[in-house]
Amino acid sequence: MSDIILHHYPNSPFSEKVRLIFGYKGLNWQSVIIPPIMPKPDVMALTGGYRKTPFMQIGADIYCDSALICDVLEKIQPNPTLYPEHQKGAARIIAQWGDTTLFWAAMGYNFSPAGSAQMFGIDSPHATEAIENAKIFAEDRAKMRSGMPRLSAADAAASYKSYLRRISNMLVEHPYLMGDKPCIADFAVYHPLWFTRHRTSVMAGIFGATPNVLTWMDRMAAIGHAQSSKLNAINSIAVCENNRPASIESDDASSIFQDEHGIPLGSTVTITSESFGPEPTQGELIAATRMHYTLRRHDERVGEVHVHFPRIGYVMKKVTT
Repeated sequence: MSDIILHHYPNSPFSEKVRLIFGYKGLNWQSVIIPPIMPKPDVMALTGGYRKTPFMQIGADIYCDSALICDVLEKIQPNPTLYPEHQKGAARIIAQWGDTTLFWAAMGYNFSPAGSAQMFGIDSPHATEAIENAKIFAEDRAKMRSGMPRLSAADAAASYKSYLRRISNMLVEHPYLMGDKPCIADFAVYHPLWFTRHRTSVMAGIFGATPNVLTWMDRMAAIGHAQSSKLNAINSIAVCENNRPASIESDDASSIFQDEHGIPLGSTVTITSESFGPEPTQGELIAATRMHYTLRRHDERVGEVHVHFPRIGYVMKKVTT
């Protein structure tokens, strides 16, 4: 198997989720730092349109969305598991809540005026430049929301406080959310809280009422990120050029195609996030399994590449000419 390459940036909360899972599973990885805002020409060459962070590359296969990345890492290294057999369904449901409802409440709280000032250094000697950077970032994220409702800072704070109490209740009898070992629920719930504590620390007083949560966060942070090495974007593109995508052929046709749309394999389709990050990726549909979609794409910079998406949270449409 080719090396695992994570395309990310340090402040990305979803990237922190994946970095910690590398640590939990003891998987070494290569690190490509990408821009937090558009333009992202190297990213577009690899993904074909998907611009959210992180995405993972293995050879000429590109895996979009941290939920799918987690499933792929579980297949690569099954132990220790992210999905305990007797709690698999509940763990996935809590993880989805952590990646969506909890995340947006936390971000609405984190990016209050005080949190934004710290994040962008608005109170620094370079305030004018910082304010401009904050404005550019806000405009970029507004385009990604594409009409998606946004909580006010006050409503986000109220929700976040309630969610932290509920998380604390889950930690009364166990060191982790669902037992004696971390699972996918822990990693998905942790990353928005990590952002509060480490990236907008002026807002971290919200944890004062839930000491169980802070203790749990210390346990999660202690997992670490395993061993990584730096790679630049040009070299990651060269990895694509020098590899063929992994085969998706199977003796069981139903394992690569479960038709929910009436769109046959071989069709030209787009895959788009159903909410945040509306930019489509277009390609030939070569797999639509129970859990994910795969598109075959050709790009003049990277050659042939397979781009993979989870089914949950993404919309597929046939391209008509």
